[in-house]
Amino acid sequence: MPVNGEPLPDLTTLKGVGPAVAARLARLELVTVSDLLLHLPIRYQDRGTVRPIDSLKAGDEALIEVEVLEARPLCSGKARCMLSVSDGSGQVTVWFFGQFGPSPAQFKPGTRLRLFGEFRAGFHGLHLFHPEIIPANADQEQLSPVYPTTEGLSQRVLRRLVKQALALQRQKPFLREMLPAEFRERYQLMPLEAALERLHQPRRSEGVPGDQDPARYRLVFEELLAQHLALRQARRQIRRERAPILAPRGELYKRLLANLPFTPTGAQSRVLDEIRTDLASRTPMLRLVQGDVGSGKTLVAAGAALTAIETGYQVALMAPTALLAEQHARNFETWFSPLGLRTLFLSGQLSQRARREAQQSLLNGEAQLVVGTHALFQESVQFKRLGLVIVDEQHRFGVHQRLALTTKSPDGLCPHQLVMTATPIPRTLAMSVYADLDVSIIDELPPGRTPVTTVVINSARRNEIIERISEVCAQGRQAYWVCPLIEESEVVSAQAAESTEALLREMLPHLRIGLVHGRMKTAEKNMIMDAFKNHELDLLVATTVIEVGVDVPNASLMIIENAERLGLAQLHQLRGRVGRGATASHCVLLYDEPLSERGRARLSLMRATQDGFKIAEEDLKLRGPGEVLGTRQTGLAKLKVADLVRDVDMLELVREASDDLLNSHPELVEPLIQRWIGEATEYGKV
Repeated sequence: MPVNGEPLPDLTTLKGVGPAVAARLARLELVTVSDLLLHLPIRYQDRGTVRPIDSLKAGDEALIEVEVLEARPLCSGKARCMLSVSDGSGQVTVWFFGQFGPSPAQFKPGTRLRLFGEFRAGFHGLHLFHPEIIPANADQEQLSPVYPTTEGLSQRVLRRLVKQALALQRQKPFLREMLPAEFRERYQLMPLEAALERLHQPRRSEGVPGDQDPARYRLVFEELLAQHLALRQARRQIRRERAPILAPRGELYKRLLANLPFTPTGAQSRVLDEIRTDLASRTPMLRLVQGDVGSGKTLVAAGAALTAIETGYQVALMAPTALLAEQHARNFETWFSPLGLRTLFLSGQLSQRARREAQQSLLNGEAQLVVGTHALFQESVQFKRLGLVIVDEQHRFGVHQRLALTTKSPDGLCPHQLVMTATPIPRTLAMSVYADLDVSIIDELPPGRTPVTTVVINSARRNEIIERISEVCAQGRQAYWVCPLIEESEVVSAQAAESTEALLREMLPHLRIGLVHGRMKTAEKNMIMDAFKNHELDLLVATTVIEVGVDVPNASLMIIENAERLGLAQLHQLRGRVGRGATASHCVLLYDEPLSERGRARLSLMRATQDGFKIAEEDLKLRGPGEVLGTRQTGLAKLKVADLVRDVDMLELVREASDDLLNSHPELVEPLIQRWIGEATEYGKV
């Protein structure tokens, strides 16, 4: 953001930053001098402590002070010069590379050198490849920072540029202190400039700045504060809008329940009451519904949708994948058609004519509910009276994508928003990631569900599992065999599933076997899924496209190949495809050797618990929030200095501090958001 009306200095103002270097810096998302100052070191090197050679081992980074024993020119390959050096405790072979490397003439026997680098094992002792030659007058008190970098951008260049940036900051602070002194004192935060100096130019006498160092704490706190404020700002912006008041008598929902073979659980009814209270308000609802696999979120969504429809409004339900959207569309069609309501399905895979007809039905109000994928964002999709937006698997969408649908109502009113996820999120983390939403939890499974027994088995015992499939199907039950995405390629995944299907057909010729994967056409996928649901197939071989949205109560066995390669939350979702009836169900996690200790621990956790929250907590620790929550699109995965797992204990205090800042210094909120988020993620600006 501008400083005193002036723009932030561009990195090209620094000495040595021409177009080529600027392009490399841009790959690291470093454009301004302030970006560079917030690009913190990942570790530090001690170039001031001389270590004896006999204390070193391969992999150590260290400074040695040695005498040259021999210097030889080398003409073969890329090596230019080889030295044999000693400090009296041992010898090291030193190699210099490249045509511009030092000449052997510079290293006469007896020359004293200080060399810093990483030591590697060789045939005859330790080797040192192209080390830094440390001048005798170098500042030995300074620790050397090591920065995240990119190809063609050396640590030496980054250190030199950061040094210039710090000098500029001292002359005229463009990265100004935004947090008032009393605020810093209350939350024990050191001044910004002192924190930057400490992190970029630490002194050996002060120690290496660790994760809990006050300097790092200061920047992490400020960044998390900015992220939290950005989400709250989005919430405030929506809350200022006017929403339709949706408060019918609930006749449609009663008729729906009368047609269903089950009744809602107490948790479903409680959450639906919370939603109805929100819908009856002129303030737009912003509510997240969390529910473990099989908890019945779809019925809650149906109840919310009928509340809007009975009041004369339309509903849009958005899902992240075509398969899940199709499943929702068919479920709602089955439930809503007897009530005289029309459900549409809209995705990018529809023909142009079908898409035009669907859009026209929405525009003239003939359709009360539309279920779709990202296609709902398109400008051509318009509604007659949109009153409620339901987003399933929220973590697959960005905040700005979810908010985009709020502009779709032509009457000037802001639609209510209901967000659903089957990926449980620890409460403290949810306060940061979903600070713009109220949270409801469906914490009860429908009666009749049986716990799924999970076993972990080496893939070498595959034949035993295949025999087990035959036994299960002989009892009239069905089974899944999942081949996960092993590489980032739908082609590879489909081929793995196809070859597995061929093998199983050969070994189980008496069973009816089907195949479904992401590269199949929609109609073909639907035909296979319908056949499995209607028990026209005994065994379904599939990729992870069946992760969510598939409900076949007769299926009681799930086999997952290469289970060690999948995230815990994804394994939990796949396991949730069985155990949906009263029959005892089993999930087999097949793994390949060698299995790492971490992999073994993860699979053991799956065997030990079916608690989605416990699994989500562990998945968060192992894979980080960017993977678990899909936050790349929300900006949270682009945190510059904070880490939502490492710094989770800070979130409660950050939440308190955000209240404090909004009340005492509201003028600082926007500048803080601009510093840490900028225009990269326009929370609420859709």
